[in-house]
Amino acid sequence: MPAALVLTMLAAPSFAIVASPFDAIAIECCTVTIRATVPEGTGTLYLTGNLPALGPWHPDGLAMTGEGHERTAQVSVPLGTTIKYKFTLGSWNREALGPSGAVPPNHTALVTGDVEVSHEIAAFKKDPREYIADWSGSGVHGRLVYWTDVASTHLGPARHVEIWLPPGYDADPSVRYPVLYMHDGQNLFDPRIASTGVDWGVDEAVVRLVERGVIPPIIVVGVWNSAARGREYSPWHGAPDYARFLIEELIPKVDAEFRTLTGPRHTAVMGSSMGGLLSFYLVTHHAETFGACGCVSTHFPLSEAVAARVFPNLVTADPPDETPYVIRDIRTGLRAPQGVRYWFDYGTRGLDATYGPTHAAVREWLLAQRRVEGRDFVVREYEGADHNEASWRARMDDVLTFLFAPQRSPAPSR
Repeated sequence: MPAALVLTMLAAPSFAIVASPFDAIAIECCTVTIRATVPEGTGTLYLTGNLPALGPWHPDGLAMTGEGHERTAQVSVPLGTTIKYKFTLGSWNREALGPSGAVPPNHTALVTGDVEVSHEIAAFKKDPREYIADWSGSGVHGRLVYWTDVASTHLGPARHVEIWLPPGYDADPSVRYPVLYMHDGQNLFDPRIASTGVDWGVDEAVVRLVERGVIPPIIVVGVWNSAARGREYSPWHGAPDYARFLIEELIPKVDAEFRTLTGPRHTAVMGSSMGGLLSFYLVTHHAETFGACGCVSTHFPLSEAVAARVFPNLVTADPPDETPYVIRDIRTGLRAPQGVRYWFDYGTRGLDATYGPTHAAVREWLLAQRRVEGRDFVVREYEGADHNEASWRARMDDVLTFLFAPQRSPAPSR
């Protein structure tokens, strides 16, 4: 938590009358005033958090008012709400840092009346271009190649792409490598630019497994996300366009520039949360390109009702359907292509604690198609794991082993 945090209780809450099918119900409403003191020269400061008025969790959720050092935002919430929030300069790449220089955890306040909260922000993440220019300072094993502002005819925002080449890549020009395409690329290798200050440690995991003889060396291509991440990663919204970007534009460019082994047998895809959904979609609908996927903490509970609250201007039924999209697809005959392989996992804490039922349904879907558990797919629960980069980092060896180990004897889910 930043220094000089001040929490002040103000006046008693007001009340609002909302329509009910039975009676008018009085809802106690409270005003939360959040103030921030920022460094000289700071541009527009944004507040993002778990409330609809704050994005939710869009990095440019709510522009704070004020100029110079002092910025202010107000939101009205029901009494008893727990508000969680962060500060950014409009993107997760420019998130506010804590006193230690690291990304702080979410700020949290339980609203028991009108409150005023004050923060002092000493600094923000640097523009990622500064880190890209000197990636050697990240401690990455192997070599990183950055392509900045890669444009697409199928997507809106341009984005950065990083290509990780394993140690030894430059030593023998005759060797070709399998390729892993990963989403949320800024979180994979360099903690200085990772969204939470913790990277996935993909380079360390690959090097460990190669040194132990578990997997061959691989190339990893990380595609950075954009402000349109949620829609782009959703199979039921923007994922078809995202697939065209990968298949028609990015993969041919990677194959032309680097010594890759091509075809689905040598090409896998991995992501977490919404990135897990995207990975599931790519293997299920584009098996001609991707032969296996690592779906980490996959957000299978996504439904029309949830999407309506998150994606702007989304047209849905009234009321929107609460059934998870994946369950709807399974009920209407979704099939898994022959020969593809799926890794699914989730934890037992935080958002992951809600994932058990939908993952169980996906497991039954695959078993009903006579897929062999442990060989064709894995659904694994990690006790005590949360929905964050630290938890995903801790199980990278397991996912990479499933995706790339030459000997793939059945390993039962647990």
